[in-house]
Amino acid sequence: MTTTAAQPIPLPTDWRDFWSLTKPRVMSLVIFTGLCGMLAAPVPVDPVLGFVAILCIAVGAGGSAALNQWWEADLDAKMKRTATRPLPAGRMERGSARDFGILLSVGSVLTMGLAVGLLAAAILAFSIFYYAVIYTIWLKPRTPQNIVIGGGAGAFPPMIGWIAATGDITLMPVLLFAIIFFWTPPHFWALALFVETDYAAAGIPMMPVVAGHQSTRRQILIYAVLMLPVAMAPFWLGVAGWLYGAAALLLTAVFLLLSLRVAVFRGEAGDMDMRPEKRLFGYSVLYLFVLFAALVVDRFVVG
Repeated sequence: MTTTAAQPIPLPTDWRDFWSLTKPRVMSLVIFTGLCGMLAAPVPVDPVLGFVAILCIAVGAGGSAALNQWWEADLDAKMKRTATRPLPAGRMERGSARDFGILLSVGSVLTMGLAVGLLAAAILAFSIFYYAVIYTIWLKPRTPQNIVIGGGAGAFPPMIGWIAATGDITLMPVLLFAIIFFWTPPHFWALALFVETDYAAAGIPMMPVVAGHQSTRRQILIYAVLMLPVAMAPFWLGVAGWLYGAAALLLTAVFLLLSLRVAVFRGEAGDMDMRPEKRLFGYSVLYLFVLFAALVVDRFVVG
């Protein structure tokens, strides 16, 4: 008589697992920057259409995040940081995540097009495609520059918010896109430095895995230096006032200081006490929130 190993019984899926697929923490930043892009526009915004536009941006971001987790389920299972997500933890079938992501993505684009405008819908559709396909499928497993090129995916929300308000693209939304684009590498590489062992285990060629810690730290500093003229550009070019300019100068100076500390740090790979990297990562999130908030306050206070 032979016995067979008992098959694991999948855990039940509930609404919290679907919510987790949307990456709520990332979505909060997407919503905030999209809202700031809308409020910074020099036109009155209809509250209902504004709410619909921000909702579409949020739902589209959630859809692309779900598609990202559907595609990377096997990789997520190899990393401690992501092993408890619904798919690697066995709480959800991959097909359900895929269908959920497609539903959110298509629904957000169609709603944006019908309620707000075709240009905003087109940029939203491209941003979803950029993250779910260009970054997730093509760039991330192939090049250590994945987060540099792929950073464009997270830079679209303020541009979409601006377009939803005005109906066109001008200098300001391009500058807002550039700020997030240059902010993304030092923000994400700071995280990658202290979770390098996770990426190495999953075979993902993140910069610390491929180029080493010291090279990554130098590149963080380089991007932090580049962030100063980019962050100050709205003020220098006259599309934002002195309040934003002062905030951008102060905030970016602190970012530079923290990046310099990362550049000279000599912690070992996997060192859980990599405080400079952790401080930079934590501050980088605060940096973007406060910088974009300053832009909105400048718009309404300084004019």
